[in-house]
Order: sequence, then structure tokens, then C-alpha cells
Amino acid sequence: MAIIDEQLPDLQVNIGNLLLKNPVLTASGTFGYGREYQAYVNLSNLGGIVVKGISLEPRPGNLPPRIVETACGMLNAIGLENVGLKRFIAEKMPFLRDCGTQVLANILGDSVEEYCILAERLSEIDGLAGLEVNISCPNVKMGGVAFGTNPQMAYELIAALRGRSHLPLIVKLSPNVTDITKIAQAVADAGCDAVSLINTLLGMAIDIRSRRPRLANIVGGLSGPAIKPVALRMVWQVAKAVKIPVIGIGGISSAEDAIEFLLAGATAIQVGTANFVNPQVSVEIVAGISQYLQESGEANVRNIIGSLVIS
Repeated sequence: MAIIDEQLPDLQVNIGNLLLKNPVLTASGTFGYGREYQAYVNLSNLGGIVVKGISLEPRPGNLPPRIVETACGMLNAIGLENVGLKRFIAEKMPFLRDCGTQVLANILGDSVEEYCILAERLSEIDGLAGLEVNISCPNVKMGGVAFGTNPQMAYELIAALRGRSHLPLIVKLSPNVTDITKIAQAVADAGCDAVSLINTLLGMAIDIRSRRPRLANIVGGLSGPAIKPVALRMVWQVAKAVKIPVIGIGGISSAEDAIEFLLAGATAIQVGTANFVNPQVSVEIVAGISQYLQESGEANVRNIIGSLVIS
């Protein structure tokens, strides 16, 4: 093992014009609105917080049961439950403004118009550093087809948002497509600043005694360590296909996991399901990345991004 230098490596990374103090963010839907983890984590040690998804109006979510533990992961069918735009601004933003790190709002809607209203209104709010756009939602005007499964629909949505917000736009990609690079290229062409991937994989679980689905919604999103190899592969593919920054998500529960994504081409990463198992995992990952860089003799984290050796 190399001797660790007393001077700590530089962990700063840029996502477009958004500067992060380190490449570790928390993933939307797994970290509440930040306050929920305040007792466990020094939030100022994080690169950023991506808050629970926000819709124009409050959503109650799906009926229970809506979470099922699986081998190496979990299925969730929460149904995008959230407090809605007005309560988010009034009740959540006062705390988030003073949390000591970058705050990004994850937005969702059922039409281009809904997304645009959200982007426009949130762009006027002091304390928000960027928007993450969840394109896994169904476009109700197009028969329920998810924005993120059709390159043209994804392009049109992001192009519309680009004209309504000055904030950095990060598009969260769905893995439930044939070729994720086509969606990534479409949103990059539309003017987004970065992409984050992957969102959850569709899955289900069955109770063999009752012979019924274990989720009231029947299907849900699979997350956790089980999806990491798929996420890592997709991040590597997308990082080669687009010139904008890539944020890696999917099964990251240790510094080693995070470093794999950085080597594969991710500029930053998000920690999701692991927060439920270990509330301090995100700050432990920050420390682990710093230690890895010191042991490797690297002065800054940017040196290892995309440095995967293919012989």
C-alpha cells in the first residue's frame, strides 16, 4: 500500500457550470428532502443532494404494499409520492438553502407543459443549483408512453425545458429501453448539461402461498446491488457516446463501487438504496474515494474519470 500524503486530493468536479465539492450525490427518492438524514450525516460533506421527485400537484403514491426486499436489492412501487411544488418551496426549501451543499430538484410530469411549468418556477427559487429531469414518467397525451423510451419525445421535452430554465439540466435515463445511448444522444442534442443513469429496472415478486403479486402495483422498480453490473455497463456505453458529463447510479454501496463508475467514465455518482441500509454511506464513500486517490498517487479525482484500461 502506498504511503498516504498529508495533503488531501482535490475532489471537485464540474457538471456543466455546476461545481461540486466532491463527486458524491444522494439519489432522488432515497434521501427525502435532506432533513430526514440530518441526524446521521453532515450534509455539508456531500457533493450534493438530489431531493425526492417533485410534481406540479401533490401525489399520494400507490397503495401498499409498495416495497419488497429482494435478493441483493429491493423493489419499490411508491408511485412518485411527493408534497407538490407549492409545499416544496414553502416547507422544504428553507432548510435546504442552509444545508451546506448543492441542492438539485428532481422534476416529473405527465406532459411537456407540466415539466415546463415546474422548471420555470423552480428556476426562480434561490438555493437550487440544478434540475434533474425524470423522463421515466408516462406522457399521458401520447397514450402513456414514457418520455424516456422514445428518442424523439425525449428530445422534444428537453428542448422545451432548455428554453424555460437557466439552471443546469440533468436528464435521468431509464434502463428499460433497447439502446440507452440513443436516448442519451437525443437529450444531449436537445441541450441538457448532463445525464444521470440508471433509473430502476422493472421487476416483480410473487407470494407463492397466496399466489398474488407482493406489490399492490404488481410491478415495481428494482434497485440496489443487484443492478450494479447493468448500471455500470450502461454508464460505460453512454460515457463513450456523448460529450456531456455522466452521473452514475445503480447499486453503489461502497467507495469501490463508486470508483468503478468513475473509471467507466462517470464524472460523479449518486448513492440510492444503500442509504436505507447505512445512513452514513454517502460520506463514507467520499472518504473512501479520497483514500483511494492518495494510495494511487493521484492529486485530483478528475485524473481517474474514464481511465478504464481496455487491452
